[in-house]
Amino acid sequence: MADQAPPSATQAPAPAAPVPLDTDDTRRMHLRRLARHPITLSLGSTLAIAALVGGTIATGTLLIGLAGAAAALLIVLLVVFLIASSKAKEDFFRTYAEARGLSREERGVLPPGTPLLRRGDDRYAHQIMSGALPGGLTGAVALYTYEETEHDSEGNRQTTYVNFTVVIGDVPESAPRVGELYCQRRTGFRFLDSAEDVFRTRKRIELESEALDQRCEIFAGRDEDPNWLRQLFDPTFVYWLGDEAPDGIAFELVAGMLCVNVKGHLDSAAELDAMCQAASVIAGRVREESAEAAV
Repeated sequence: MADQAPPSATQAPAPAAPVPLDTDDTRRMHLRRLARHPITLSLGSTLAIAALVGGTIATGTLLIGLAGAAAALLIVLLVVFLIASSKAKEDFFRTYAEARGLSREERGVLPPGTPLLRRGDDRYAHQIMSGALPGGLTGAVALYTYEETEHDSEGNRQTTYVNFTVVIGDVPESAPRVGELYCQRRTGFRFLDSAEDVFRTRKRIELESEALDQRCEIFAGRDEDPNWLRQLFDPTFVYWLGDEAPDGIAFELVAGMLCVNVKGHLDSAAELDAMCQAASVIAGRVREESAEAAV
């Protein structure tokens, strides 16, 4: 009789865990695991009993004790939810970077090469993922935050946190052609453009695109070559910026450093991929026109 293979050798391998598509994908899994953990169960029951007994004795009312027990359980559940969310976020960014062959730094500082990256009283980045990004640009995508600190009339400190997702990369070919170029998200009313431009240190680049004009304002340094700028913003690039680029995207190009940005911290693979691909389109167009001008 032939030897039988041990059961473990004939079993199908366990299915691989699904790759999270956003920062919420694995949160439910972590919630279940944490909620069933002996420490959570022990801590939750201990706090609930202590609140029940303490509240009842202190007030002489069982209803108050029950309310205290419920509040204690809610606090435990909130802590579990926050821990699960943090772990799900870590799952997502780790697998996102691994799947795309990017190195990852959980927290760091970005080079202050453009105005956005110099804003605020303090600035830092999380989830800095570097390498050949989706779309082909070599650089980094990161969750960037800058802080603005103010003091009220009583001396109390108030800090505002402003979040962006940024893609940075070098386009050194552009440095001899343009020192500073900005495609900003439109703010305010268009009929005020002329009045506002009187006080600007940069010149506005007017392009014949209603779609682009509704989304963006484009500025360059006062001494930049207007002919080169017109050639850069050819009809195809203008159409892409106005109609096909991700909503809310903007970019800064200063001395060869490109910073493409959107407001807020993106939290899905589709959004991050689209952001990186858009940065590659912008960098590619700048490189193309810089190379043509150099011939």
